[in-house]
Amino acid sequence: MAARSLRLSILDQSIVRQGGTATQAIAETIETVRLAEQLGYHRFWVSEHHNSTMIAGSTSEVLMVKLADETRTIRIGSGGIMLPNHSALKVAENFRMLETLFPGRIDLGTGRAPGGDRITSSLLNPSNRFREEDYREQLEHLYAYFRDEAGTEYGRLLAVPQSPGIPQQWVLSSSAGGSSTLAAQLGLGLVIARFINGHAGPELTEQYRKQFRPSDQFPEPQAMLGITVFCADTEEKASQLRKLSDYTLLMFERGRFEPIGPYEAIANYQFSAEEQLRLEHNRGRIVSGTPGQVKEQLTALADAYGIDEIIVSTMTYAQQDRLRSFTLLAEAFGLTPPDSQQ
Repeated sequence: MAARSLRLSILDQSIVRQGGTATQAIAETIETVRLAEQLGYHRFWVSEHHNSTMIAGSTSEVLMVKLADETRTIRIGSGGIMLPNHSALKVAENFRMLETLFPGRIDLGTGRAPGGDRITSSLLNPSNRFREEDYREQLEHLYAYFRDEAGTEYGRLLAVPQSPGIPQQWVLSSSAGGSSTLAAQLGLGLVIARFINGHAGPELTEQYRKQFRPSDQFPEPQAMLGITVFCADTEEKASQLRKLSDYTLLMFERGRFEPIGPYEAIANYQFSAEEQLRLEHNRGRIVSGTPGQVKEQLTALADAYGIDEIIVSTMTYAQQDRLRSFTLLAEAFGLTPPDSQQ
């Protein structure tokens, strides 16, 4: 696959850096979406996380209103709505309202993870039983709500408002079976969440394509890869961003979801032999390097998975590092700003 045909998108988590505030984090997300549109990125998605001081993004559907209003052409979406935390009908109504406000630009990406801890998830949705069959039922209900095919013993049930169109539906998956199978059977798009599971391999897209049933939104199977990317002007800078990310992931695994600090705070940190093993285990979740190096790695991944779109996540301490990474990546792949697309 030629690199020039690869579409790039962004997944943003509204990171609250050490010493920063949630207000600053949301302002930085808004700044990032403006830049993403100017650079020619295809989509801009925001995540759902709960009970953490390091991530301000808890209500994707609310933040999406602001992001869509600040832009004109880039698609705005959730990556994702953690569906077991919510009523499927309420999600359908939220996203039909978004589609009414910003027709043709809204994506609904859904996942089945808690987006935090199980206690918080249970409080968000007291009926949540954390069963895979319940997630399947919710996806099926969403599908019916968006197509006005839902009903009860008392009659037809509409998800309102009756928007002119419906949001594009995607399912996040980090392993074979389960969510990828559901995406295929319902004819939805698939996002391979390699930024969560670095061992999620090309077999996911192969399985998805074999099981795919065409739908009104996706006559053909469509998959994209989600991965963490650090692109920097020099190898030294890229290495620093990578080390900070490696350290942060180790802290996550120990249950320490604290705001990210500056690289200087961990510059002299030496990973133990046990930690090195964990870093190796997480290696596939991250791509880093100079623009040429990152372009080569992402193009190889696109070829291996047979996909034409990659959505990147870049969690850093400094906003300027994040924006610089997105800028260098766009330049490396020759993205075209919307105003120059004819």
